[in-house]
Parts: sequence; structure tokens; C-alpha cells
Amino acid sequence: MKTIKIKPLNQTEFSPFGDVVEIPKDKKPMLINNGTTERFPDLTNIITQGSDARTAISIFRAKPFTLPYTLTFMERHPFGSQLFMPLVPSRFLAIAAHDENGKPSEPQAFLVAPNQGINFKINTWHGSLVALDERRDFLVVDREGIENNLELYDYPSAYRIEI
Repeated sequence: MKTIKIKPLNQTEFSPFGDVVEIPKDKKPMLINNGTTERFPDLTNIITQGSDARTAISIFRAKPFTLPYTLTFMERHPFGSQLFMPLVPSRFLAIAAHDENGKPSEPQAFLVAPNQGINFKINTWHGSLVALDERRDFLVVDREGIENNLELYDYPSAYRIEI
């Protein structure tokens, strides 16, 4: 079993796979609601394509995993992006891979900090939701429509993902 080391999530290294969703340190908020609320707009781009496509908002309840984590498969969504944002600050893994002739390459693993979320680009190979520490609820924004928006790939041998 090959070992993949987890690295901290940052936009530079994660950009081939999607966006890091967080409040940028240098972004000034818009004050709304008579100055009682700070708004940080346009943190990512949700994409929905295909027949009768629409943006779907869901809550996923993820059971916790402990490290090391064993990765056996990847998935991708050919008709829409997919955003994961924990509803309470919590760590989770973002596992992604480049496409190599219709299959995922060797995966990369990122540790998502409690103040971050992620939005996978359309058609990006990624692992399933891997919550750490305890059971967590996530706001998930993705695509619904007529076409099947899920492709799966089973790796011939598993990967061990660790710190």
C-alpha cells in the first residue's frame, strides 16, 4: 500500500482541483443590515450543466474517520461543481487527483482547517467526505439534473493517507 502524506490546504496548491472557501485575510466585508452584518461575497463559483440542471443545497452528515485513512476509490461529477462547508468549525480531508486518460492519477490529500471549506471544480476526481475528530454536518452545494452526475473509479490497490 502506497502512503500519501497530508499537506495543509491552501489555494495555490489546491487550485487545479477547485477553490478554498474561506474569508480572505485582505478582503474587506460589505456591511449590510444597517451595519450589523458583515458580508463576504463571491467566495467561489458554483457550476451546474446539463439537461434540467439546477443547484442543489443539501446537508450531509459525515461519520468521523481516524488517521491513517485508507483510500480505495475516487469519484467525480461531470456536470457540476461540489462545495463542502462544515456547519460548525471542524477539520476534514480534501483528497483530489488529476485526470489521466479518464482515470484519477495518484491522489493528493489536504487537511482542511476549521475555518475553511472547499469547492471541487466540475469533473475533478476526489475522495469521499472524510470528517475528522467527530460526526459532523456539512452544507453541500452541488448539481441535480437528468444526467448521471457521478463517476466512480476503484484503485487497483489502496492508498494509506497519513499526517
